[in-house]
Amino acid sequence: MSEKEGSTVYENELGNKIYYGEIMPNGIQHIFTSTQLLEEWSPGLPLVGNWTDSVNIAYPFLMSDGLTLYYASEGKSSLGGYDIFVTRYNTNNDSFLRSENVGMPFNSPYNDYMYVIDEYNNLGWFASDRYQPDGRVCIYVFIPNPIKQVYNYEQMDKENLRSLAAIHSLKDTWSDSILVNEALTRLHKIDPMFDDKKRRHSFSFIIDDMHTYHEETDFHSLQALALFQQYIQIQKVLQQQYSKLEDLRISYNLASPEKRRQMASAILDIENRLSQLENKIKQIVKQVRNTEISVIKEK
Repeated sequence: MSEKEGSTVYENELGNKIYYGEIMPNGIQHIFTSTQLLEEWSPGLPLVGNWTDSVNIAYPFLMSDGLTLYYASEGKSSLGGYDIFVTRYNTNNDSFLRSENVGMPFNSPYNDYMYVIDEYNNLGWFASDRYQPDGRVCIYVFIPNPIKQVYNYEQMDKENLRSLAAIHSLKDTWSDSILVNEALTRLHKIDPMFDDKKRRHSFSFIIDDMHTYHEETDFHSLQALALFQQYIQIQKVLQQQYSKLEDLRISYNLASPEKRRQMASAILDIENRLSQLENKIKQIVKQVRNTEISVIKEK
């Protein structure tokens, strides 16, 4: 059984089998499994299968059929960073089949992982750091399809296709309003925080272990508030730049070698700009906290 820090563990519904990421002696992470035997767990064993296109396999999730396994990994079949893959167990030879990249919009040139499905409520979730500041992720909720649906890119508007692939607008993906409203109702029952009418906070900003702010009126220092407002503005610019970069990367993958050479410098410029903005945000966040804490201590 894995005791590595940071390992994500999936436990089956019976609670007698787990799947988890484990770093092997060669330094590459792989998925291991362990079974409960009486009051002890069996030694972890690596999953057997065709993992040719996957490197650093982690974040396992097994469907209730006991055969369909989702995971995230890097490798030559990844669009960039971690991508989400699916494979199925072959009962004939006790191993997993060659995996398949689930494709866009679940995957992107960034890190996409932790794909899970709630079959009872017919809802799914996955995590991604696309458009997010360094160290942050966004959780996307979706309605699982019984079969994979593929867009006909030859008959679609190219800008619309890029927007759908990058999830620039969530509402653009809501092609069936009835299904979406039914899914939102199920989601609200699971967790009321997803109900827009019940949300109580404008934002969540941690000052220290004792203070988390949700409204601008929570600030005691006007200087800290001004810095926080500056932080919000830079966050918006950062999101815009991330969106622009993803558009360029998608176009780059579809472009000719000559066009790629022309686009390379623009991509590098945006990447450098993003790095500068992320560093700026880190500095401002530190200033906000230090300024506010100094005022709190005086009270």
